[in-house]
Amino acid sequence: MTKITSIDGIEIEESSGNVYADLGMADADEMLVKSQLSMKIEEIIKSRGWTQQQAAEVLGVPQPRLSKMLRGQFRGISQTKMLECLNLLGCDVQIVVAPAKRTEARIGRLDVVFA
Repeated sequence: MTKITSIDGIEIEESSGNVYADLGMADADEMLVKSQLSMKIEEIIKSRGWTQQQAAEVLGVPQPRLSKMLRGQFRGISQTKMLECLNLLGCDVQIVVAPAKRTEARIGRLDVVFA
């Protein structure tokens, strides 16, 4: 539910927590997941002090493609490829499928949780 408040005559709309949904993008959930995966990949690369070229070699992707992904331009890069990148960076990836927690939900949610 969106909450709109007014401060000094300026309307402020509370975020849903997904900027892509707030912008009305049709693939908002997918884009949010890719964003979260991309941020984790970047975090690992930076923690190792690698250049993008070094990381690209380990991940088996061209450096320009890695650069685009890390800048949030991940259309054309699948979630599967991003999960594979996390594996190549030494992360275990677990996919858990469970019934929707809300009984009225017709469509389940997709969440990314980093341990």
